[in-house]
Amino acid sequence: MLTASAVIVGCGSETAEDTPAADMGPAANLAGEGVALAYEGETHFRNVRQLTAGGENAEAYWAFDGSKLVYQARKPGAECDQIYVLDPHTAETQMVSTGEGRTTCSYFYPDGDQILYSSTHHHDASCPPNPDFSMGYVWPIYETYDIWVSNADGSNLRQLTTENGYDAEATISPQGDRIVFTSARNGDLDLYSMNLDGSDVVQLTDRLGYDGGAFYSPDGTKIIWRAHYPEPGSAEAEDYVSLLEQGLLRPGELEIYVMDADGSNQRQLTSVGGANFAPYWHPDGDKILWSSNHHDPAGRDFELYMINLDGTGMERVTHSEGFDGFPVFSPDGRYLVFGSNRNNGGTSDTNVFIAEWVN
Repeated sequence: MLTASAVIVGCGSETAEDTPAADMGPAANLAGEGVALAYEGETHFRNVRQLTAGGENAEAYWAFDGSKLVYQARKPGAECDQIYVLDPHTAETQMVSTGEGRTTCSYFYPDGDQILYSSTHHHDASCPPNPDFSMGYVWPIYETYDIWVSNADGSNLRQLTTENGYDAEATISPQGDRIVFTSARNGDLDLYSMNLDGSDVVQLTDRLGYDGGAFYSPDGTKIIWRAHYPEPGSAEAEDYVSLLEQGLLRPGELEIYVMDADGSNQRQLTSVGGANFAPYWHPDGDKILWSSNHHDPAGRDFELYMINLDGTGMERVTHSEGFDGFPVFSPDGRYLVFGSNRNNGGTSDTNVFIAEWVN
């Protein structure tokens, strides 16, 4: 359900317009030469390339040095998502999770030699059951998820969280000092932060409702996240609590929020309606990208949008049918990776794409 850190490294003042794509080396494009992967109106994209092909591939997050990506995928024939490391130059991938249980929300440590992700494998090697959609579209909130850390090749796996209940959606500050994550340890879905070794856990949010998908700002001083807060005592609140007791969440209404890294000064950033999720910081720290379906009455089309941190200047970034989400800037801000249904031959496949970013 869920970025690498927008740390400005190297020639930080350069933009995609200043430097040619050749700096990416012999970049692979699994869509093949001559396939148009950018659509009319996508003026911020140049030289879009497809990095994965087949299955469900998404949530690709950069290493702090920009050399590789870590992402989750359910490959064709697989039952559950697993975690993979991807070389953006060659599109070669390597599975680094155990291959057991279900995994989600991977992220690089600042040193690049370690990754974290959430997994259920220690409770059961088989996939946990899919949710029951008889109550409408719901997300599973598996109480068997815990956060793990391993070497970047998957070796030396260690458990970071051991509390009862869901622990997932973890990302790391660009300052390299704290992890922010979502947990149900108190009976609700709130945001917490902790040291990189799992110590010093601090609760950041406490309103009734779902808080998740959080990311630190480039300077580590702020956090953006997605949330929905039903009115206490309302039928909607009763529905939320009842579903959560069953390990389920109804994600039809979500907005984007921002706060200081210590949990103070919380405020709502978007008020557009629909499902808004996967927020990520623009490298300048003054705006964000996120995915939303608010423009589609049927709620099926998700596109990327950009907005200033003061709530002004909202702009649509993508214009393709289906799903565009999980936008993540490279550490130098020159490239954007994202998940999309584009070029899937009419299937339901979601793949990881990369584009030069044009300001």
